[in-house]
Amino acid sequence: MNDQNIPVIEIKSLHKAYGDLEVLKGVDITAKRGDVVALIGSSGSGKSTLLRCCNMLEISQKGAILFQGEAVRWSSQGHNRRPADPAQVTRLRTNLSMVFQQFNLWAHMTILQNVMEAPVTVLKQDKSEVESRARALLDKVGIGEKCDVYPAQLSGGQQQRAAIARALAMEPEALLFDEPTSALDPELEQEVIGVIKDLAAEGRTMLIVTHDMAMARDVANHVIFLHQGVIEEQGPPETLFGAPKSQRLQQFLSAVA
Repeated sequence: MNDQNIPVIEIKSLHKAYGDLEVLKGVDITAKRGDVVALIGSSGSGKSTLLRCCNMLEISQKGAILFQGEAVRWSSQGHNRRPADPAQVTRLRTNLSMVFQQFNLWAHMTILQNVMEAPVTVLKQDKSEVESRARALLDKVGIGEKCDVYPAQLSGGQQQRAAIARALAMEPEALLFDEPTSALDPELEQEVIGVIKDLAAEGRTMLIVTHDMAMARDVANHVIFLHQGVIEEQGPPETLFGAPKSQRLQQFLSAVA
């Protein structure tokens, strides 16, 4: 099989529960190279949990997670399940950069230092090379002039663009976005959406959890509607938004319109 045909991310029959609360009830997702998959649904539908399980920030109880054909190895199943090889998790996670809703920038570091930190400390890359790439990435997201300021001195939109530059600095195979615009005012939201659209145009592989239906429609090539921990409907955005089949999806789209 050609490497291009192997999905970058593949999730098979994923289950996740917190005690008796079953949040994911057997979810399957495939993202091939260049796919932009948007996950939509009501609060509590399992979208963010799914993304965190993908990056192993949360541990699922059942199901398979594969990255470029390599399956995460588990030591056991059920509520005792843990990754069998922490080194494998670290290696896979460096290729799955996550951008969080609340930016998660380090307050005591400048924006440039924030972007440089992981490639230098985790990947042990040459500091001068990383600095050059970090400056170029900050230019790319439109805040190159903010290299030497601290996160508190930036607007929310600028902080989120810095967080995207930080994610890109790891040169990941895929980007995971967890509600990247929900903490922003509408005007600042558009700054971040513009960056995400540019990344999609470059052919970046992305999973995006979003409440923004316009972004899901404009950026994604595949949309998944999660409802109560299962995939209720999925397909290309023009189908899901233009002719939804499921009554639940119709109700959801009416509510958020």
